[in-house]
Amino acid sequence: MSKAASGQYIISLLESFAPKKLAMEGDPIGLQVGTLNKPVKKVMIALDVLERVVDEAVEGNVDLIIAHHPLIYRPLKRIDTSTSKGRVIEKLVKHDIAVYAAHTNLDVAASGVNDWLADQLQLQDSEVLSPTYEDKLVKLSVFVPRTHQEQVKQAIGNAGAGHVGNYSHCTFTSEGTGTFIPLEGTTPFIGTEGQLEKVEEVRIESIMPQSLQQTVVAAMKKAHPYEEVAYDLYPLLNNGNELGIGKIGKLSKEMSIEEFVTHVKKVFDIEGLRVIKGKKTTIKKVAVVGGDGNKYIFPSLRKGADVLVTGDIYYHNAHDAQEDGLTIVDAGHHIEQIMKRELKKRMAHELKTKNYDTLVVESQLATDPFTYM
Repeated sequence: MSKAASGQYIISLLESFAPKKLAMEGDPIGLQVGTLNKPVKKVMIALDVLERVVDEAVEGNVDLIIAHHPLIYRPLKRIDTSTSKGRVIEKLVKHDIAVYAAHTNLDVAASGVNDWLADQLQLQDSEVLSPTYEDKLVKLSVFVPRTHQEQVKQAIGNAGAGHVGNYSHCTFTSEGTGTFIPLEGTTPFIGTEGQLEKVEEVRIESIMPQSLQQTVVAAMKKAHPYEEVAYDLYPLLNNGNELGIGKIGKLSKEMSIEEFVTHVKKVFDIEGLRVIKGKKTTIKKVAVVGGDGNKYIFPSLRKGADVLVTGDIYYHNAHDAQEDGLTIVDAGHHIEQIMKRELKKRMAHELKTKNYDTLVVESQLATDPFTYM
């Protein structure tokens, strides 16, 4: 029997790894048209919500479009259906297609757009280019009967706890004796109602980003045998994971500018791009920013980048970067289309894991407005 996820549930999955709090101030993310209060049989991932993309969604019986670029950037004063924007909204409403925008929150998120771009460029040892958010750390301490410690450790590790550097499932365990009296109406896993019980228990400790706290605690409770679980959460002063705009990392080997440009064109499958040549003739350290990268020229210089890969570079900013020695490869705003494939893969996996039959597809239309002639 097929089971379609609700729109609210699908977006809760999306926001579990790309929460709204990560978005830049003023970015119009979230639900833009329609309702999420309905079952969704088909989701389409799109970079832009253009009229032809909506026509594609109508033809494909799509219930929800998750787009990277918001359909509505500024408040509308009117909806004139003789215009393209008006027709888009009219078609969406008539066909009950909701539109949800995940923009800079998806850029900033760990394993978000800028990580996908860095991976596509095959950057090594990459880090955040321009930090905007620090995910605070929390310590979980939970008491478990000795017989069930491994299944609880595995559950919290799989949910994201215990990641320290390049290591996962990191925990610390100490042993002791737990005591309790099951009161009237309880159904204890161990013990008898009204009698003091002593149990050999272990205390498992592990750290996690605050953003994963609910997920980890839920996984811990599901794996734990007790009816009532004894656990503590402690906020930590340790530095958490930095998130932000852009990534900077190293190529596995140095390339000439010409070799690097060929590499960029190949991995992003683009015919042409603009290059602002700096002072260096070889490329090793690479910064990448999806979308408009004009604000990230100087962060790239400060962090020692040989080249910045981005889009929409302004003429005078190009002069400034060149004078300061930075090479820029303006591959176009449209390289962010990588989010269609990667977000589809992630959302389809999440829904399948939860046993939903909701289909996730990519928009097959190219929406880059520029043609190289």
